[in-house]
Amino acid sequence: MSHKMATPAKPAGNYRWGICAMLFCVITINYIDRQVIGVLKPVIEDDLGWSEVDYANIVTAFQASYAVGLLLVGRWLDKVGTRKGLAIALALWSLAACFHAAARSVLAFVLARLMLGLAEAAAYPGAVKSVAEWFPRRERALGVGILNAGANVGVVLTPIIAIGIAGAYGWQAAFLATGAVGFVVLWGWLRFFRSPAEHPSVTDEERAWITQDGEDVAGKPLGWQQALGQRQTWYFVAGKFFTDPVWYLFLFWLPDFFKTTQGMDLFPKAESGILSTIGPALIGVYLLADIGAIAGGWLSSHLIGRGWTVNRARKATLFGAALLAVPMVGVADVASPLTAVLLIGLGTAAHQAFSSNIFAMISDLYPRRAVATVAGIGGAAGAVGGMLIAQATGWTLELTGSYTPIVIYAGLAYLIAFAVIQALVPRMEPARMVGE
Repeated sequence: MSHKMATPAKPAGNYRWGICAMLFCVITINYIDRQVIGVLKPVIEDDLGWSEVDYANIVTAFQASYAVGLLLVGRWLDKVGTRKGLAIALALWSLAACFHAAARSVLAFVLARLMLGLAEAAAYPGAVKSVAEWFPRRERALGVGILNAGANVGVVLTPIIAIGIAGAYGWQAAFLATGAVGFVVLWGWLRFFRSPAEHPSVTDEERAWITQDGEDVAGKPLGWQQALGQRQTWYFVAGKFFTDPVWYLFLFWLPDFFKTTQGMDLFPKAESGILSTIGPALIGVYLLADIGAIAGGWLSSHLIGRGWTVNRARKATLFGAALLAVPMVGVADVASPLTAVLLIGLGTAAHQAFSSNIFAMISDLYPRRAVATVAGIGGAAGAVGGMLIAQATGWTLELTGSYTPIVIYAGLAYLIAFAVIQALVPRMEPARMVGE
């Protein structure tokens, strides 16, 4: 698997970017469905009388099933293919999202989150595998960056949709409405997605562009034992384990963080300024995250196009993102809501830039037939990290009422992850597959 980048002719056709837009929609609804509970936490908590530990346990249930799901779906997707696999997963997680509306106890919410996490686990491994199937190496980080931006758009849309519907019809209606949107996305997925070799809208020139790296797609999917015996897998495991907890922290606790540290309200008041309410603050944070996702993916792809090695381009982008996250260490103590939004927004931008590149690195190190398996194993490690941060946050808030210890970790996590990644894959040699 050579990393030397030739300069093939520009393709006649851009259908692959339409596929990327479809993957963007899949990730967007995936994040809307998982984040509704975080946005509406203050309302549901008041209605049902949750404690901080109750909520932490509900979040942990999602993370636990998500971790288990990621271990299972990677190899499953590599076997059944992305079209069928993501269609099944999308249908199941949309049903699970709707089931939240019927929950009235902590146990019922735990069960709904278990089903949601298990089904949603297929989204990222399937999307990243699709990018590896539809894009040459030089474009993959940008492709992953665009679909990663769907996570941020989902988080931006969630407060707009969930708060608006909950304010008018109650929090149960918000879960029903967002779950129903998933079935619309499912229709689009089945209507428009095929593999490049089978798709009638792909020209021969674009097909040649997609396959320009000459990667072998034949052979058996990667086994867990083989994957776990290779340091190329462990770079992704480490990257996800250290950094995903930061994303999950903000996904499930950011509305509460703004309420606790900045005194923001969930629903707007006529006399209040724009940053006195949680919705605009979340939108600001995740718009910055969108910029980070696309900019991080574009930067390493651009550097590769300028002649940088894949290793140098990916690592430079990762290190820059890690430095961008450091100012978050003091965000719990700032007095200005605008400063808090900007610092967390820089952190989420850093996360998405970092994430886009470590996902793209999977297909730098492994053939396409192994991408979902490695993505699933690493995603499971990230979900375990998410379980740990959920418990740490719940108990820290219950005992101290302070977010300070948690955000200190958030600011330093990316430098820790970068150091481990550099130690594991200093030159990014491709993994050897069975039979090679």
